[in-house]
Amino acid sequence: MSHPASPDDALVLYGEHFSSRLLLGTSRYPSPAILQAAVARARPAMLTASLRRQGAKPDSGRGFWQLLQQMGCRVLPNTAGCRSAQEAITTAQMAREVFATPWIKLEVIGDDYTLQPDTLQLVDAAHALVEDGFKVLPYCTEDLVVCQRLVDAGCQAVMPWAAPIGTGHGPVNPHGLRLLRERLAVPMLVDAGLGLPSHACQVMEWGFDGVLLNTAVALATDPAQMAGAFADAVQAGRAAFLAGAMQPQKSAQASTPVLGTPFWHQGSGAGA
Repeated sequence: MSHPASPDDALVLYGEHFSSRLLLGTSRYPSPAILQAAVARARPAMLTASLRRQGAKPDSGRGFWQLLQQMGCRVLPNTAGCRSAQEAITTAQMAREVFATPWIKLEVIGDDYTLQPDTLQLVDAAHALVEDGFKVLPYCTEDLVVCQRLVDAGCQAVMPWAAPIGTGHGPVNPHGLRLLRERLAVPMLVDAGLGLPSHACQVMEWGFDGVLLNTAVALATDPAQMAGAFADAVQAGRAAFLAGAMQPQKSAQASTPVLGTPFWHQGSGAGA
C-alpha cells in the first residue's frame, strides 16, 4: 500500500507543490487498462507523454489523450526522439499547443545505441525554451558541469539518469550521482535506468527529490503491483533521507550498553 507524501514535505517544482515524488511514463504497457491500474496504484505527480505518440493533429491520439485526462494526473509532455536543439524546441512548442501546458520534459538524444543525451544541444534548447516561458525538466547525465549549465540556463530542476534508458541497471555511477546531489541545490529527479524499487529507494536515500519511471513498471509481470512497490520505495527512501542515517563504523559497536549489566555478563560481548 503506497502512502502520499507528508503535506509539509511536498515536492516543489517551479514553485508548484506535488503530493507525490514519483513521475510515471505511459508507454509500453500491455494495455490501457493495465496503465490505468498502474497509475491508480502509484498515484504519480505527473504522467509523461510524447507528442510523437499523440501526433500534432487535433484528432490524432484522441483516445489516448482522453485516457490520460480520465486518470486525473498532470500531463508532462516530452520531446522524446528529438536529436537537435531546434527539433526539440519545435516539438515543445507543438506540445504546448496540444497539451495546453508550459511544462516540458526536454530530451535531445545524441547517441542511438545508449540514448545518451546530446548535452551541448540540450543546453541550447533549455536556454531557448526557458526564455519562451517553458517550465523545463531536462533529461541529462550525471555530469556536474552540464547540470550546472542547465541551471544557469534557467532550469529550476534537472533529471539525471541512473543508467541508459530502459536498461534497469540502477545507479551505475553512485559517486557521480552523490557528488551531483551534494553540489547542486535545485530539485533533482532521477530519470532512466532504474529497474527495481530498491534502486529508487537508494537514490532517494541519497537526497534526490524524486524519480521518473517507465520501463521498469510497464514491462513488469504485474505492472500495477510494481507501480505500488516503486511508490512505497520512493516514500521509504525519502523518509530515510529525512531521518538521517548513522555513519558507518570501522569496528563492531555493542548496541546494548554494558553499564548496569551484571558483571558475569560483562566481557562476553553483550549486545544484540
